[in-house]
Amino acid sequence: MASTVETITSTLAAVTASAPPKYDNLWMLILGFIIAFVLAFSVGANDVANSFGTAVGSGVVTLKQACILASIFETVGSALLGAKVSETIRKGLIDVEMYNSTQDLLMAGSVSAMFGSAVWQLVASFLKLPISGTHCIVGATIGFSFVAKGQNGVKWSELIKIVMSWFVSPLLSGIMSGILFFLVRAFILRKADPVPNGLRALPVFYACTVGINLFSIMYTGAPRLKSPRRWLACTHCRRLQASVC
Repeated sequence: MASTVETITSTLAAVTASAPPKYDNLWMLILGFIIAFVLAFSVGANDVANSFGTAVGSGVVTLKQACILASIFETVGSALLGAKVSETIRKGLIDVEMYNSTQDLLMAGSVSAMFGSAVWQLVASFLKLPISGTHCIVGATIGFSFVAKGQNGVKWSELIKIVMSWFVSPLLSGIMSGILFFLVRAFILRKADPVPNGLRALPVFYACTVGINLFSIMYTGAPRLKSPRRWLACTHCRRLQASVC
């Protein structure tokens, strides 16, 4: 067994040493793809489960329906609204300019961050702990940059904003949830016949949800899909166009 491992190790080392320069880090790219799929699996096992836990627990949707809805809308949401968050994770937390001469180190650090985040989310799922995938990848990215470049490699001002959002977000969510439940209880649940009032309120809830999503897509923008925000932001041309003037 030891001789087999040694043979494989020496073979990989020889292949890496003889590979052209542009393929030196191909193994890291392939490894990153594999770990990215593992990370996506761990996010689905924990983070997405958090989103649909109340709906499944209350019986609004079945577990199978939740999986189907999550597969569709998590993908659509990431494509339409994930650009800004991805940009923050990619170069908003750490000073990527410090890695211009050591790009291999940045690649290795990014792969390590994905691996660490995936492992912790899988462990948390096994222990039945609801955690945030965003917290995991932020902490992992900060960790590798802190080890690689010290405190100068971390954008502390951006990190402080993110940490503050971890406290503000639950507070705002709780306030909005409380207000919504108060209105539903006052105008629907406490009525003599709540069903007609509930049916009349459904279009309002649907309209608010769709309106907020559309506004977010147009305001945040999806660069790869040539978002309408780029059309509206064009001040040099009078006609609508997808390209920047």
